[in-house]
Amino acid sequence: MRQIVLDTETTGLSAEAGDRIIEIGCVELFNRKLTGRTFHYYLNPERESHEDALKVHGISNEFLLDKPKFFEIFEEFLEFVRDAELIIHNASFDVGFIDKELSSCGALPLQKHVVKILDTLAMAKEIYPGKRNSLDALCDRLGVNNSARTLHGALLDAELLADVYVFLTRGQNALMMEDSQTHDSAGNSIKIDLSVFPLSIVMPEAEELLAHEQVLADIDKASNGKTIWRSFAV
Repeated sequence: MRQIVLDTETTGLSAEAGDRIIEIGCVELFNRKLTGRTFHYYLNPERESHEDALKVHGISNEFLLDKPKFFEIFEEFLEFVRDAELIIHNASFDVGFIDKELSSCGALPLQKHVVKILDTLAMAKEIYPGKRNSLDALCDRLGVNNSARTLHGALLDAELLADVYVFLTRGQNALMMEDSQTHDSAGNSIKIDLSVFPLSIVMPEAEELLAHEQVLADIDKASNGKTIWRSFAV
């Protein structure tokens, strides 16, 4: 499964009031692992950032003057995210800004270009009700190293969110097995009865048992002790 983790920085809090995107960062996951492919631009918003926004991202108005405008990069952006599942923290905020920018370029809303949009803030609130669920709070809770995050930055935050997402969803992957079958020369499906084949039992090595125990401990930590397997006798 191809997924894109996305984050933006903006001149302020309201796209409807004219605030614009000044940075957009994306990292690609395939089968829940980083591929190394990224999409990252600083953008000239053609307006100054609010003072409060500057305190958050630290990206000066002067730095952005020679950067491309959104309409110059939107087609490249859409090509990068097309047909992927998007992962965004507080998705309504980022999507609202992106949709406003796309509309000004005559393009369809973001939802029309992707398979699905997942909001990790909504996921975290469901898993940790009543707790702080900012990106920093989740990094601390899940053991994700965010020491490099002195200010908000779209690409760095997307990379951190990718780790947070994997921790949040650990153990939730669907375990799917196709029916054991092959095909004849005409393409017709032929079922194979695997019960006639003897199965050998391979016992785990001590190192493998220790590694498995560490995975269980990580899952227990990520779920805030809500796992149940340790309550059953082995």
